[in-house]
Amino acid sequence: MTPHRHARSGSDAPSADPTGRPPAGQRLDGRLLDGRYRIGPRIARGGMASVHEATDLRLDRTVAVKVMHPGLGDDEEFAARFVREARAAARLSHPNVVGVHDQGDDDGVVFLVMELVAGHTLRDVIAKESPMPPARALALLEPVLSALAAAHRAGLVHRDVKPENVLIATDADTGATVVKVADFGLAKAVSADTQHTATGGVLIGTVSYLAPELVVDGRADARADVYAAGVLLFELLTGRKPHEGESPIQVAYKHVHEDVPLPSTLVRGLPAYVDALVARATARDRGQRPADAGVLLHQLRRVATAVATGVDDDPDLVADLMPRPPVAGDTAEHTQLLMRPTEVPPAVERAEAAGTGGVGAVSRTADTAADPLEGARPDGTWDDEEMAALLAPGPVTSPTAPPPTERTTTVRVPVEPAPRRTRRSRRGLLALVLAVLLAAGVGTGAWWFGFARWTTTPGVIGLDRTAAVERLEAAGLEAEVGPRAFSRTVPAGEVVSTDPAAGDRVLDGGTVTVTISKGEELYDVPKLRGLTEDEAQDVLAELKLEFGGSRLKWSEDVDEGVVMASDPEPGTTLRPGSVVDLVVSKGRKPITVKDWTGKDAGTARERMEKQGLVVEVVEEEHSDTVAAGDVISQDPVGTTLYRGDTVALVVSLGPELVTVPNVKASGVDAATTELEALGFEVETRKAFGYLGLGYVFSTDPGAGAEVPKGSTITLTLI
Repeated sequence: MTPHRHARSGSDAPSADPTGRPPAGQRLDGRLLDGRYRIGPRIARGGMASVHEATDLRLDRTVAVKVMHPGLGDDEEFAARFVREARAAARLSHPNVVGVHDQGDDDGVVFLVMELVAGHTLRDVIAKESPMPPARALALLEPVLSALAAAHRAGLVHRDVKPENVLIATDADTGATVVKVADFGLAKAVSADTQHTATGGVLIGTVSYLAPELVVDGRADARADVYAAGVLLFELLTGRKPHEGESPIQVAYKHVHEDVPLPSTLVRGLPAYVDALVARATARDRGQRPADAGVLLHQLRRVATAVATGVDDDPDLVADLMPRPPVAGDTAEHTQLLMRPTEVPPAVERAEAAGTGGVGAVSRTADTAADPLEGARPDGTWDDEEMAALLAPGPVTSPTAPPPTERTTTVRVPVEPAPRRTRRSRRGLLALVLAVLLAAGVGTGAWWFGFARWTTTPGVIGLDRTAAVERLEAAGLEAEVGPRAFSRTVPAGEVVSTDPAAGDRVLDGGTVTVTISKGEELYDVPKLRGLTEDEAQDVLAELKLEFGGSRLKWSEDVDEGVVMASDPEPGTTLRPGSVVDLVVSKGRKPITVKDWTGKDAGTARERMEKQGLVVEVVEEEHSDTVAAGDVISQDPVGTTLYRGDTVALVVSLGPELVTVPNVKASGVDAATTELEALGFEVETRKAFGYLGLGYVFSTDPGAGAEVPKGSTITLTLI
């Protein structure tokens, strides 16, 4: 996060409301927090807080101040967690951890003061360099794991490891690259009362890097950070996230039910031991992962050594790292996380295999999992029960899914032969007839309600709207076209999904909702020139584009703090989440005016005009002390001007020249009086053979000579 512009004066700071809290959405620029921290421009923004550049007036240093969003401080539990962040992060002293200096609450503004790291984030590196060679990826991840290992040793779990929280800067003294992990804002001391990740129904953490156990039951330990670090390594190696979806809930579902792919399936030439390292770190069964970041750091260094020495294959290293398949006696946790939604439990499979002898029928119906990605409210949110039902491993049914498909599993179990009756009464015969009729009725009803009324949804994905409707109507179904949806795999105008899905059961004559693809979700970079930096960030957020950072540049026509350009340029088409950098004006470039007094006026004019200043010679005058052509004085001097401003010069004409009068044959007193009246100094000397008459015989300089005023005239007397 690069520092931007200077803060406004305190008099410009927005005023607070009568309760003492600043109004929601106010700009904090210029505000003085705790009588110490002068808030400058916003340099980053998250879901719970924004980060501003600020000046610590007490220690005269630039810091980063993280300010909780207005209104969140009203939640006492949330505010307490924010305060715990400061105390927890302040316990960490490590070269790869962003330092925390202070924490406070100023009239409802809860804030955290941190070290300011001038640079960029790992997200920028991924956008520009990925997919990258294994050596580069491992070198970037090593300091991250070193920081996490220090936290885990201190009993802290970060819980929000992602590229945006990894800052990269250049050491001003050595020029070396410095990697620091920021925002331990979701880290908590590992204790009995801080195990839950969900607070008020909000899942804490970034969904693309969430470990399965965080999604399933909201409980995490150091192995959740290990999982996120493994996802980071996958992204560095491949340039993409392992699980993607149309919504966060889809991605979370995949974390629980799908393994992270091996990087070599996307990038050729990767050694098997690199695959094994990623697989070990991202194992869905946390018992298969390294116990903490320190263990993963040791494994990463083994892999980095193999890469550096050019080892193509190391079966022993692969065997050490690759997660082991489950065996008898494994914990229930492994089975719970890895069992597919439609698997038949092992106990039922064993019963099927054991059935012999007399035959009885035990029917078990299991719901084929409905589309787990359907059923959200119109605004895309879920309540806690729906989320738990959707993400929990095992059979999953959407809250609004169509009737499930029944599957009958017949299990053979031993049945004792029924004893023969030697006599059968009429009552028994009647009961038998009634039972047969009842069974027939039940069977007919079951056939009608469970099978005859239903048909199978035909597959229409990839067809255009007209062809899809025709196929559904040919199958005796009604077609209803729902809202269009973005898709990275299905071209615009073609069917991307149906509800019920292809192959699912639907009532004969029922309705199938068809979703047409809008094509890949793409956005054009908007014109941002002329907006303030904060306004530009808001526009990018609305278009699902990421603000990368700002580069400051002098400008003579764009005010300070206003956007001059963007990178990529306006009109460039990008995917959601792409990074856009800004070029922000530093305002007019100041010019320090040099003092040219006593120096050549021509040189002074040439130099200042090259700087963009206008030079005017306002006066030329004689000077007995300043040589002709040099500057006697200038205005202004020793100050700062801007391009186009004027500097006035007074230039010397040199000393004033006076003509020596002819005083030859004049008396010495008369000659002296006349010469002194013209500003000359007078000296006398006697001629050779002095007669004592007291008359001027000659002058030096001679009569008619042009000499500076104040010069000495020597009179020779006879």
